[in-house]
Order: sequence, then structure tokens, then C-alpha cells
Amino acid sequence: MNPSDDIPLETKLQQLECHFTWDLTKENADLSDLQTRLEDQIELDVGKKAGAIRSYCFLAYVRYLQGFPDDALTNLVKSEEFTREYQGDDRERFLIVTYGNLAWLHHHLGSYSECESYLEKLVSIKEKFPTGSPTVLHPEVYGQKAWTYLKFAHKYYERAKQCFEKALEQEPDESEWNAGYGIALYRTENNNSRLEDSLAVKQLRRAIAISPEDAVLMVLLGLRLKVFKKHDEAEKLIEEALEMDSRNPHVIRYVGKYFRQGGSVDRSIALLKRAVDRTPNSGFLHHQLALCYKKKKTDLFRKGGARGKGHEVKQLIGQCIHHLQVATTLKSNFILAMADLALHYGQNKEIPRAEEMFQDTFKAAKEKHDNVQVVHLYYGEFQQYQNKSETLAAKHYKECLTLGLDTVEGRESARSLKKMAEKRLARDPRDGEAFGILGFVHMAKGEKRRALEYYEKALLFDFNNDEYLSALCELRLSLQ
Repeated sequence: MNPSDDIPLETKLQQLECHFTWDLTKENADLSDLQTRLEDQIELDVGKKAGAIRSYCFLAYVRYLQGFPDDALTNLVKSEEFTREYQGDDRERFLIVTYGNLAWLHHHLGSYSECESYLEKLVSIKEKFPTGSPTVLHPEVYGQKAWTYLKFAHKYYERAKQCFEKALEQEPDESEWNAGYGIALYRTENNNSRLEDSLAVKQLRRAIAISPEDAVLMVLLGLRLKVFKKHDEAEKLIEEALEMDSRNPHVIRYVGKYFRQGGSVDRSIALLKRAVDRTPNSGFLHHQLALCYKKKKTDLFRKGGARGKGHEVKQLIGQCIHHLQVATTLKSNFILAMADLALHYGQNKEIPRAEEMFQDTFKAAKEKHDNVQVVHLYYGEFQQYQNKSETLAAKHYKECLTLGLDTVEGRESARSLKKMAEKRLARDPRDGEAFGILGFVHMAKGEKRRALEYYEKALLFDFNNDEYLSALCELRLSLQ
């Protein structure tokens, strides 16, 4: 008698490594957008059997989460069919995750004999591919798990890195794991690192050395090098990537981002429009187009060329709104796009609509713990420039700054608060609230003595303010 026969079916299922056991909760992802991206990826993976096997397997789980178990089963069958067509003696390694999903799905459907059948097949496959330890997974499983985390939602990026690292421990030269690890590092590395310390740059270089025809990796390396002001090498990589794979929407979207950040906005728009023609249901691409039109609008004002060009500004705002509406429709709870859309409604003088959108965005951002700082910044800008409420603007700039100084949003909020306070003091040197704002900014920056000076000035003109008294007490204690 097989000892495993005494183990309850549910326990056997929990011991499997597949999408059903990887803690992928639908509340953490936009399933509709994820479905679209996986379907687009399958089209791109024509001729790449390994990529199609993994994408169909992942898509099956997404369809299950969406409430379509029959579609899930169809996609798992396709994953299995592609595995059978794969050339190589080790092709059954791909079935570890696929069969795990099939066992779980049949269990949910009440087909317990089918479930048991797939569990038995998995025992046979694992005997063919031993890992030497029950706690160590086959590298293909680590790899599939890593790609899944990388695609599911940004909160899983750190887990993706860890799984790629484990896959690379066993297969250090495998191109798929090197590429995925490079992408994961690119997405998680902050912009304050130095070039010589950049793990993303080192890994992307290694991945390109293994896969010299991977244009996506070239563009990502170019974008990363641009941060470190290595413009010549970055430009060369971008041009080479475009020449190599100009029809790949992943390449185009990142190249478009590169050109937008480099000031070549019209070139970026042209590229992104081509990508949208090929993948019209990409919320990311529409968001990138909105950012391009937003930059054109910002550049008009920055160069002082907006005067007398009200019609052009209105057109640019309209383009931003159009693409942001499409992006937020295609990708629900797309917090960055929602916040930007609310701000542009305000710029288009649709104040009630903007207010409603901001409230929806705050709710979604707080529920998902996603980009709350950005929403506070944009709402502060809306209150200051469209609603003409400096009090509410200052409140939300402060909220933004409290969530972190060492971010783009935190620094922008600090600048806006400082500028607002200095303008008020130029009008009224006895404005206690303005001194209080400057005290708050310096306190957030850790400049305690400067903060103390400003809070003391604030109390001279607003001597019963509890906020200033509390801040002063805290500062004096910390400076003792």
C-alpha cells in the first residue's frame, strides 16, 4: 500500500506547486487587464512553445478567478498540447505546474477521479526530475512562479526576484531566468542607486550577453543607463532595439517612454500609436500616450508659449482625458491614471466630475495601498489651481510629504508648500499659517533648528495654535 494513500486529498493538493497554491488573490490584480496582457503575450509567443505553455497555464488560472472554469480547462488543455509539441527530452518539466492546476481545477469541479489521476501523473514526473531535496523545487517551477509573480501585480515583485534567484542557482545560464531577473530588478531598483551599485544594470548586461537578440532587455538597459546619464550608450541600445524588433509592442512602449523622457515627445507619440494599433486593449500604452500629451502641455507652459494658445492647450487636455479614460476603462483601479484623469477633469473646468473622480481614486488607492501619495499630490494641485483653496491644498501636500520625502511626489509637495508659504509671506509678513507651513516642511526634512525658528514665528501671530505648540514641544525635546 502506498503511504500517500492515507493522506487526505486536500492535503495533497496543498502540497502542489501551482497557481492555486501561490497566494495569488484576485483583489491584488486587475484580472481583465491581466487576461488581455496574457492573450497578447500568447500572440507574441507564436513559435516559442515554452512561452505559450506558461502563458496558457497562467491564463487558465486567471479565467478560473474570473469565474469561467470551462475556459480555464480549455487553456490548460492548450498548455498541455503545446508541451507535447515541444522539442526536447525534458519537456515533461513544463507539466509540473500545468498538472498541478489541472488537479486543483478538477477538484473544484467535483471531478475527484480526474483530480487523483493528475496527482498520480505528478508523482511520476517528479520521480523523473528529482531535485535532491523535498524543499527544493525544479528550476522550471521556480521560473514559472517568478514570471507569474512578475506579471500578476507589483506587490509580488520582491517574490519574483527571490524565485528567479532560486531558479538561477540551479540553471545560472538559462536565458529565461536571466531575462526575468533583469526585468524584476529593473522594476524594483530605486533611482537613487549609483551606476556601480546597480544590480539591474549588471543583470541586464548579463541577460543580453546570453540573449543578444532580446530587444526588450536592450530598451530596459537603455532606460536604466539614462538614469545614470550614460546617454550615448543608452541611445545606441534604443536605436539597436528598434531596428531589431520594431513591431514588438513591448519594445515600442519602452522606447516611447525613453523618447518622452528625453524630450522627443512627437517621436514617442508616433511609436506609441503604432503599438496601440497592434494592441488596442493595452491600458499601459494609452497611459503612456496620455503622459506624452501631458508633457507637451507642460512644456508649453514652461516655455511661456501657452499665452494665446488656449485652443492648443484645450486640445492637449482633451487628448490626455481621452487616453486616460481608455486606460482606466481597460484597467480598473489603475490609480496613477485615475488620479491624472481627475486632475485633467479639473483643468478642463469639470470641477464636480474631478471631485467625484478624486474621491473614487482615494478610496481605491487606500483599499489597495497603492500610490496614495500620488493621489494626495494631485488632489493638492487640484485644490490649489482649480478649486482655489490653499487651505485644502496645503493639507494634502502635507499628507503627501508625511508619506515620504525621498520620492518625486514628496519633493514636489515640499516645493509646492515652500512656494505657497513664501508667496503668502510676501503679501503679509504676519501670516502665522505660512510660517507654520515652512516649519512643517523643515521638520519633515529633518532640519529641526530651522523648523523650530519657523514654528516660533508662527506662534507669534497665531499663539493658541495647538499644532504649532505640539510641534515646538516635540522639537525642543529632541534638541535637548
